[in-house]
Amino acid sequence: MASGVLIIIETSAGQVRETALELIGPAREITDGGQVAAVVIGSGIETVAGDIARRSVDRVLYVDAPALERYTTDAYTRAIEAAISAVDPAVVLFPGTTAGRDLGPYIAARADATCLSDCVKLRWEDNGLVATRPVYQGKMLTDVRVQSGERSYAVMRGGVAPVPQASGSGSAEPLAVEIGDGDLRVKLKDVAEKPAGGANLEGAETVVVGGRGLGSAEAFGMIEELAAALDAPVGATRAVTDLGWRPHYEQIGQTGKTVRPKLYIGAGVSGAVQHTVGMQGSETVVVINRDPDAPILKLATIGVIGDLNELLPALTAEIRAARGQ
Repeated sequence: MASGVLIIIETSAGQVRETALELIGPAREITDGGQVAAVVIGSGIETVAGDIARRSVDRVLYVDAPALERYTTDAYTRAIEAAISAVDPAVVLFPGTTAGRDLGPYIAARADATCLSDCVKLRWEDNGLVATRPVYQGKMLTDVRVQSGERSYAVMRGGVAPVPQASGSGSAEPLAVEIGDGDLRVKLKDVAEKPAGGANLEGAETVVVGGRGLGSAEAFGMIEELAAALDAPVGATRAVTDLGWRPHYEQIGQTGKTVRPKLYIGAGVSGAVQHTVGMQGSETVVVINRDPDAPILKLATIGVIGDLNELLPALTAEIRAARGQ
């Protein structure tokens, strides 16, 4: 078993990235009772670090510096390598964010080690880390292994593990890291925030998703009305965003967002692998489709075959009546 795991907790503008919190469960599984440590990186994050310490993490370090308010490779690398020196872990886990996918291979290469990317499950076997990862656009799963005795680095795919709830008490300790202007090859001058939509898809308990089977951008009005009745965000498939019917930030799938809602409602969604890899962790899947052979029906908890133009307004009306809207 591993003697210890270090997880990287990424923040942005002082807010923790929820995908990073998903690392706690997999880290606990591979330590089998050993120490799980975390390093929280950012600016003005002492309170955030304290919250992490209440989430089944044995030791929490935090590196707080103005240069870490927004992600840059050089600044984060200095913070992470300092944490690795302080903790001396057998395994280092990175979240499946843009920054995590950048940092994992980079830091592993600097250490002349191996990084396992896009992992959906981890286990410790024969004194080495074994990761399960999807291949062929998620159609198959394969196991990859790090050589025994080598410090292991892995990037976990987002949305494959639950976020543990905060409970009890805990404390975090600061880790001093000097980051001067001369240490940064790239300096962030400004951030242009893209539209984020009406709600957070990745953290939503209910999502309502439309696919190309709706037939037009205008037909998404039915999806919006159903989502509004449920206080849920709207999601879309890649085919829909490619057609320009919906913005890219609503896309769910391999090249979009990964969701794990308690309730997923998909209408006019065929079930291409590109989309299903981003929603297959949903607890309850309701599918509305006129095609009885649509592949997504294989994932459905409830499948309804019929005309979307009749079913969606009727469902919305029933939900509004039940909620007194």
